[in-house]
Amino acid sequence: MAELATVARPYAEALFRAAAPAVAASLVGPLQQLGEVAAEPRLREFADNPKVSAKQVHELIAGVLPQPLPVELQNLLAVVLENRRLPALGEIATQFKALVDARAGVSQATVYSAFEISDAQLADIKAALERRFGRKLDAQVVIAPELIGGVRVVVGDEVLDTSVRARLEQMRTALAA
Repeated sequence: MAELATVARPYAEALFRAAAPAVAASLVGPLQQLGEVAAEPRLREFADNPKVSAKQVHELIAGVLPQPLPVELQNLLAVVLENRRLPALGEIATQFKALVDARAGVSQATVYSAFEISDAQLADIKAALERRFGRKLDAQVVIAPELIGGVRVVVGDEVLDTSVRARLEQMRTALAA
């Protein structure tokens, strides 16, 4: 998917530069919604039809969305459709969110846990992780029973693994050496 990321980057960066800092954060949700709609296979099939104009696809997408798109996203959608880059819309949303988060000093964290984590536990884990990584985190939890216990945290390209599975693997490696 590196190719899709390469195609999406200029669109995400252009939207980020065009949107005022106060407005950019409010565009993340609608842009992600737009990316989800663009991922619909029937819409892609319709858009790929050479007899269908970019304007017709734009009108169809606008009609499907629960609320009108902000002007910045209408313009982005028009350019994406004109350049036949509809499949890149989901990746554009992902990269745009990363740019907005970077501006706000927030990093995405994925907490893998063997068991459900309550909101209070997540708040404690998040506070400890923010101290550990030295930045504000937006954490999401993914249940991964194969960890046996503990948590595995991924923040960007950094990994903090305190799971039982990782400790067992460390013991196995130490014993084999």
